[in-house]
Amino acid sequence: MKDATELLELVHRISHRFRRGYRTGLEPLGLSPSQARALKVLMEAGQPLRMVQLAEALRIAPRSVTPVVDALEEAGLLRREVDPANRRSTLVVLTEEGRGAFVRVQLVRAAVAADLFTPLSAEQRETLRDLLTLVDEP
Repeated sequence: MKDATELLELVHRISHRFRRGYRTGLEPLGLSPSQARALKVLMEAGQPLRMVQLAEALRIAPRSVTPVVDALEEAGLLRREVDPANRRSTLVVLTEEGRGAFVRVQLVRAAVAADLFTPLSAEQRETLRDLLTLVDEP
């Protein structure tokens, strides 16, 4: 069982390195990792989302999404609109500035990933991806 424990520790350290590098890379953009995740979810949705939908996609409590949305709205990266289908609901809509920020976030992620996986050949990266995919399956 020692091997599994060692693997867990190794994955934890690598994850920590990624998070630290990602956080550092996002700082010049004025974004936190949670704000970057919200931009990613909204961009991938391809349409405005209700606040509760955004919270679900981020896997956080609905009350926890409000500060994230507040900060992104203050930065001009998204705006809130009344949902025409349900006037009691609020839609979160990416602005053009938000779309541009998402592109910059993706560049940061790519740079951090490239730095992290530089020691691996393309074949080793593919093998690692395949193995981690197996571990990630429920």
